Amino acid sequence: MAKALKDVRQKISKVDLVLEVRDARIPLASGNISLEKALNQKPRLIVFNKANLAEKANIKLWRNWFAERDDRILFLDAFDARSLKMLSKMARAVMQQKWQKFIKKGIQPPPLRMMLLGIPNTGKSTIINRLTKRKAAGTGDRPGVTRSQEWIVLGRDLELLDTPGIMPPRIDTEEQGLWLCAIHAIKDEIVGKEKVASFVVKYLQQIASPDFINKYSLQDSEVIESEELIMQIGSKLNCRKKGGEIDYAKTCSQILHDFRSGLLGACSFEKPPKEKIIP
Repeated sequence: MAKALKDVRQKISKVDLVLEVRDARIPLASGNISLEKALNQKPRLIVFNKANLAEKANIKLWRNWFAERDDRILFLDAFDARSLKMLSKMARAVMQQKWQKFIKKGIQPPPLRMMLLGIPNTGKSTIINRLTKRKAAGTGDRPGVTRSQEWIVLGRDLELLDTPGIMPPRIDTEEQGLWLCAIHAIKDEIVGKEKVASFVVKYLQQIASPDFINKYSLQDSEVIESEELIMQIGSKLNCRKKGGEIDYAKTCSQILHDFRSGLLGACSFEKPPKEKIIP
């Protein structure tokens, strides 16, 4: 992570715009204060990916919160063509003033060079592949897929520098850590799938997620300990070891897979703070 951050500082002068990709379910917790400091006043567009997995009402609250800070933001679903068109449109709009200086002099403006930044597994490589309409960057449902910086040509007037995911220097609370685990920015092996699955199940039960209840045919009025609920889900899914015992570990893995695939409905872990803070 330290090496990746050093590389960002060295390359930042070569780009016109920074695209910082975060997760729409945790707009501040998926930011990185180290990246903020490394930008050195470079124009930035914050892209909140996986907006389709976040609660619409909460997205509206976040839009209002960021509007008060005059941040350029876009809530986006990388698999939605309209979202991607808006991303390209907003990126070009940021550079119009600079391009006009070349045009007035009768000079063809140079390509818009952008750097893509963010913590692991926020969908940076997916955004690149959707923009290029080819597999220009490696993707995967795990953190740490992109290993090095790489320039990618998106068109005649767009070039993009992909970078590895860079984790924040600190995680302030255990809850924030579990948010990052839930979205898979932190590898499951570090905390353990059982603990992460327990957190996810408890949260979805608290918000009475209808998709979660329907997916596993649960009783929506029944509130029980998350471990017991996981056992119930294991029974519903017939996740059993030899001899008929519920396979708790396998059940937890399936729950996390379903959650990260969007099969358990929209959720928003983080709410806008009452006070303005710098992410």
